[in-house]
Amino acid sequence: MKRILYLAAVATLCVACNQTAKEAVIVTVTNPAELARTGEMAEVPMSEVERLLNLADTAQLVVLNAEGKQVPYQITYDEKLIFPVAVEANGSSNYTLKAGTPEEFDTKACGKHYPQRVDDVAWENDLVAFRTYGPALQAKGEKAYGYDVWTKYNTTDPVVEARYESELNLETQERIAELRKTDAKAADALYRSVSYHVDHGNGLDCYKVGPTLGGGTAALLVDGRLVYPYCYRTEEILDNGPLRFSVRLTYHPLVVKGDSNVVETRLIQLDAGSHLNRTVVSYANLSAATPVATGLVLHEADGQVTTDATDGYIAYADPTDNPSGGNGKIFVGAAFPNLVDSAVVQLFDAAEAGERGAGGHVLAISEYQPDSHYTYYWGSAWSKADIQSFEAWNSYLADFAKKIRLPMTVTLQ
Repeated sequence: MKRILYLAAVATLCVACNQTAKEAVIVTVTNPAELARTGEMAEVPMSEVERLLNLADTAQLVVLNAEGKQVPYQITYDEKLIFPVAVEANGSSNYTLKAGTPEEFDTKACGKHYPQRVDDVAWENDLVAFRTYGPALQAKGEKAYGYDVWTKYNTTDPVVEARYESELNLETQERIAELRKTDAKAADALYRSVSYHVDHGNGLDCYKVGPTLGGGTAALLVDGRLVYPYCYRTEEILDNGPLRFSVRLTYHPLVVKGDSNVVETRLIQLDAGSHLNRTVVSYANLSAATPVATGLVLHEADGQVTTDATDGYIAYADPTDNPSGGNGKIFVGAAFPNLVDSAVVQLFDAAEAGERGAGGHVLAISEYQPDSHYTYYWGSAWSKADIQSFEAWNSYLADFAKKIRLPMTVTLQ
């Protein structure tokens, strides 16, 4: 969606190249889909906004909706002005950009690198939270290839940092260790009072990744077998709210057939109001076209699964890491802006199922061409939050896939 919005804006803006500076710029956002769009981000090149408004270096900007009320915005690392829009099906909405003093809006998308927790990178928005694993975990030898999913409810505020602070508090950890020597029950009670594996009223970590693709990781397929990416090698947080979190992850070299130095890079982006992360994957030094699969780990071989290659999404209802613990279901899924070649369930044999602690994966498979980019969306919902059934999750994903295949366009005047 980003590329099309950008091109649409530039094509329109070039018509106005000779215009004098304006006091205000009208942004028209048009929705070609037969579905209303609420909360999605419009993107406008900041360079064009500055040129049209002739903004001074110290000037501030406001974004107003049709009622004249301010809406939140963010200027991204790649110099885009983004803001949430509401557009009816097959309709359009106007927004005004002008100099002014912006109101303060709450942060709804953010994240952080946690070296104190073996180099986790964890991030969230108002609906969902995720993490991925880093070099310190790999150095320990723990196998964790995929994305982790954290549940969230009862709040739209950030919760992840507070969960880490509670779980990793050194004094509390030392107290728990001491209690384990004399009073195991008290030690367990103290642990449960601070652990992010326990729901303290806003969600928890109750999803199992293990040596699998977890909640939506992409991996190359060679002779029908996944080439699992291990933990990232370097991370760079590019955007950190209030509306978008972006991080670039670079991975260790892989051996793919005759290519011994294949380096994967991922750009992960989570916007406020969305259950899904936009992710762009590239593989440097890959010499031949190779299948790439987006995977969701299956913890039940006979669980609820959707593999809809034509409509552009896959889905699974995960039983959580403690099905009897009252933690509901975690719905995971992925959606694709381009037609995928196939969507299948790939079960492990008995030996691999034991090794990976799972039944298999649901995979959406496409062909990756060398020196290109593979773009897809992945994410989650929780039955104890806003999407409470697998049917509702399928509906969300089906609509999401339609929207990303019919992106909104933006014009400026």
